Amino acid sequence: MNKPITKRVYLSPPDVGSKERELVLAAIDSNWVAPIGPDLDAFEVDLGVASGRQRAVGLSSGTAGLHLCLVASGIERGDLVAVSTFTFVATANAVMYCGAEPVFIDCSEETWNLDPSLLEHAFVEAIAGGKRIKAVVAVDLYGQCCDYEAIEELCDRYGAILISDAAESLGARAFGRPSGSFGRAAVFSFNGNKIITTSGGGMVVTDDVELAARIRFLSTQAREASPHYEHEVIGYNYRLSNLLAAFGRGQVATLQDRVAARGEVLARYRAAFATLPVEFMPIPAWSEPNNWLTCVLLSPASACDREQVRLALETEDIESRPLWKPMHQQPVFRGARSVLRGVSDGLFARGLCLPSGSSLARDDQRRVVRIVEDLVTHGTSDTRSCPD
Repeated sequence: MNKPITKRVYLSPPDVGSKERELVLAAIDSNWVAPIGPDLDAFEVDLGVASGRQRAVGLSSGTAGLHLCLVASGIERGDLVAVSTFTFVATANAVMYCGAEPVFIDCSEETWNLDPSLLEHAFVEAIAGGKRIKAVVAVDLYGQCCDYEAIEELCDRYGAILISDAAESLGARAFGRPSGSFGRAAVFSFNGNKIITTSGGGMVVTDDVELAARIRFLSTQAREASPHYEHEVIGYNYRLSNLLAAFGRGQVATLQDRVAARGEVLARYRAAFATLPVEFMPIPAWSEPNNWLTCVLLSPASACDREQVRLALETEDIESRPLWKPMHQQPVFRGARSVLRGVSDGLFARGLCLPSGSSLARDDQRRVVRIVEDLVTHGTSDTRSCPD
């Protein structure tokens, strides 16, 4: 008998409504399709409000935002920058673009985010070696903010600039404050798989008026105020287009609905796996994550490993993904300075991201649950009993 045809279940696909279409068509009709325009201005205001910040600068990607935050903060060749090791490579790449040297910091078991105690060790170790860490880029992993109370105190004590890589945490809160409100500046990503998207894009948010102005200047090829094209420093073509900003305005209008929907997805996974050898990302009392991705760890009691589950899901046309491979394990960063405790290594070895989109159908989630349940319990999966 031929196998029933089912649509692919993606990890975190875009969730698009009618408002986005309406705003994009209005932008086209107004002819504001170039890299500036009223929708870009309005989108920046929206993200400033969402993050509790005074200024926002729309950019072509979250990576561009991280790069410009470091450049505008004076990070130069040879400087040390502490970076979460448990992250996507863009965080570390932005440091390398400046010619600076990353110092990879392991995560804590309590949050899966940058471990403040190891960060302090890195500060002390750098000073003992005759250098100092000039900046810290802390990553809000899988929609959960870092322990910023501890990290901000350390950065103040050791004179380091704090940049929040909030690419994954828009809509989350920590210590009663919104994601993006921590550090000298924070950076959001609007890549296609994020909680809201502009197809591609990013945003820097900050209360530092001069920093925002400098980033805006550098992002438009550093053109001086002159009737001709005058350039005194190297700039970048990093601005977000008005057309994509129009799309983003439609997305951000439903941000809290998206957060709620992903929270419901997580709740269903928790209920389904309650008696199984499966662990979830821990949530401290001070944290209100946006539940961007549901991440699980297979315990030693599981009848299979993470890769067996991933491959079984892929066989059924269901996308899943291992947790981030730590930066200190990446070949490109072989030999880089690191302060480690083995936590991120263990998370990568045992962890898997499951389909978590705000538009995830319940039947599709049931298929995921059935496959995972069968595998961790029996080591095999009988997908014939899964609903189409």
